[in-house]
Amino acid sequence: MGYQDIFRLDGQVALVVGGGSGIGQASAEALAAQGATVVVADLKAEAAAQTAGRIESGGGTAEAHVINLTETKAVKALIADVVQRYGRLDVAVTTPSINVRKPVLNYTEEEFDRVVSVNLKGTFNLLTEAGRVMAEQGSGSLIAFSSIRSLVVEPGQAVYAMTKAGTVQLIRGLAVELGPKGVRANAIGPGVIDTPLTAPIKNQPDWYKAYAERSILRRWGKPEEVGGVVAFLASRAASYITGTIVFVDGGWTAIDGRFTPPL
Repeated sequence: MGYQDIFRLDGQVALVVGGGSGIGQASAEALAAQGATVVVADLKAEAAAQTAGRIESGGGTAEAHVINLTETKAVKALIADVVQRYGRLDVAVTTPSINVRKPVLNYTEEEFDRVVSVNLKGTFNLLTEAGRVMAEQGSGSLIAFSSIRSLVVEPGQAVYAMTKAGTVQLIRGLAVELGPKGVRANAIGPGVIDTPLTAPIKNQPDWYKAYAERSILRRWGKPEEVGGVVAFLASRAASYITGTIVFVDGGWTAIDGRFTPPL
């Protein structure tokens, strides 16, 4: 294995769900930059097409699809279409999640079901369907998005945090079961990343600043800083990494407290 080539993904086919914006878009572009053919799937057709267009304008190969991860039949159909067209699936990335920020005692049943359906069922749908294909072909990399909330929780995020911890355990289970068949499974745990989904926080200066100062690096992360980790986990450079979570959080989960004592 030559070190100059181990990050390359030439000849590989990658599916990125949630690739229309934010971290998903950065992930799709990072995979394409390393030579992968990228299938960009998103709930919004225009967003998926825009990302695919950005990749192709940069010299990469991509196509766009519309998908709702909570629709099991639709996920099966998308995976089947990818395999029929390209003959394989080497990388599957799932990024979509939703968060209803409110005290857990105030959660409605509908809100609970909605968060769990997208964050857990949707993730399960993609990983298991892609995992079947990869197990049969004897290779592949499954990448799911968890969060710092899988470890630490703040008021109003109990249900979201529950789903993110569940995602990590699902990844570990898949790693255990599919590893002997040549398939790796890993999670990524972003901290606060500057994306369209976090715009409501950015619009509140005190909240935005508090989050920035909570990390060791004293700033928010950028989508491309997460996309690079996706490309790494997909590559041969990560060939001995499976069943774990990689935190991309500026040290959020390493530092204790918000007060620096006099030393």
